[in-house]
Amino acid sequence: MDPFISKVAVVTGGSRGIGYNVAKELVARGARVVIGDILDKQGEAAIKEFNDRAGKKVAAYIHTDVTKYKDLLALFSLAEKIFGCVDIAVLNAGVTGMGAGGIFTPLDDEKDMSIHDINMGGVIKGNKVALLYMAKHGKGGAIVNTASMAGVTPANFIAAYAASKHAVVGWTRSLGHLKHVCNVRVNAVCPAVCATDINNYVDHQSTSDFLNSSPKVSMEIVVQTFIRCIEDSRLSGDILLALPDGTHIQPKYNPPASSVSKEFLDKLPQIRQDGNKFAKEALAQAIKDSKL
Repeated sequence: MDPFISKVAVVTGGSRGIGYNVAKELVARGARVVIGDILDKQGEAAIKEFNDRAGKKVAAYIHTDVTKYKDLLALFSLAEKIFGCVDIAVLNAGVTGMGAGGIFTPLDDEKDMSIHDINMGGVIKGNKVALLYMAKHGKGGAIVNTASMAGVTPANFIAAYAASKHAVVGWTRSLGHLKHVCNVRVNAVCPAVCATDINNYVDHQSTSDFLNSSPKVSMEIVVQTFIRCIEDSRLSGDILLALPDGTHIQPKYNPPASSVSKEFLDKLPQIRQDGNKFAKEALAQAIKDSKL
């Protein structure tokens, strides 16, 4: 049986671009999908397309501001109410645009943090809510976060955007242990430059020139990289690069020799065991406190 049959997925930023194409592929593979976005017209059009093609209700939409817990809770609650549970979460919503550079912009508290609240905060908050919904059913699940090649390399013209995506990468790598805590695997996709609408909203010609001259990754490769994160049970806390020549797994970080000792390595298995025990207890309390 196809592993996506009977699965339920939540996709943020699913009204267009990468999110829309991932949602479309999930529906094509037999999953049911709930899209959360602030682009209501496009989101409603997307689910109408999916439902019409399937000849039945396989998709739903709800307005979702990923910076707000109440909206994210409503999104996952809708998925559970309509389709029964949540097995897959794709935290994809993100922005570039004005403020992506971040270095020479006006000293404005709110505007400076907006890109981080969405790109980083939306992922962190979405992961926390997804984890609660997946863990309470006891079946586990797969979470995929959208990062960027700007999350693993310097990006001079879009430093603030790069910082937000580096944060997504660091967050994702730090959640690899959840596979052993509650059978939830968290991974991230870093696409190279892809021809999506997000590239139209840049705040400087040099950024536009960089994007236009960069080799492009096809949407097909990007989508298949997301699917691999969902399908491959070996991946947990991994970063997958979606590049023009295909999907690559970013090597895991190896700390410098001076920061590792024999004593530390001898104690590490017990530290991990104790950490997972604590995480299981903390998760159980979080589920109880959330009253989901």
